[in-house]
Amino acid sequence: MSISARLSACILKLFKWQVFNHIPAHINKCVVVIAPHTSNLDFIIGRLAFSALGLNVRFLIKREFFFFPLGPLLKWLGGVPVDRQAGREAFSFARELFDSHKSIFLTVTPEGTRKYTAKWKKGFYIIARRAEVPIVLGVLDYKNKRGGLETVLEMSGDYDADFRQIESFYRGSHARHPEKFNLTEPEK
Repeated sequence: MSISARLSACILKLFKWQVFNHIPAHINKCVVVIAPHTSNLDFIIGRLAFSALGLNVRFLIKREFFFFPLGPLLKWLGGVPVDRQAGREAFSFARELFDSHKSIFLTVTPEGTRKYTAKWKKGFYIIARRAEVPIVLGVLDYKNKRGGLETVLEMSGDYDADFRQIESFYRGSHARHPEKFNLTEPEK
């Protein structure tokens, strides 16, 4: 275990967070959905958790954040600048990112913001399909102070059906700011 992994694990333990990785060891490339995402603290805890687990994490972040001195720090932490206006080009860029790494866990917060949002963005699904990598469902649960990689989603190719599975998984997760976390109501 590296020094940074040990240090990250100690910091999380100090704040009584449990970190886990329940996905099969053979998965070394995937899109990791992280939810709920309602606070800047989510990034800190998530980044510490990935470091403690010893995983090569990258995250897409709007390129506007890559100014000095924040830009070099974000890149060092695994940030990959994305032009959100580029649309479909971002999907090709993500595919190239997977192709250029032997092991990479690309984290995405499909809420797209820390604020309340009525609908999740589905870019994470498109990226995973185009890159032909699995989707891993990760969670930050503030009530139980648990964070990590929980399960692999078996994608059917039917986004709506798969999203119902994703919603079911995250139902009961406890956000730092619950009023900002949204899932649609389950079908009756």
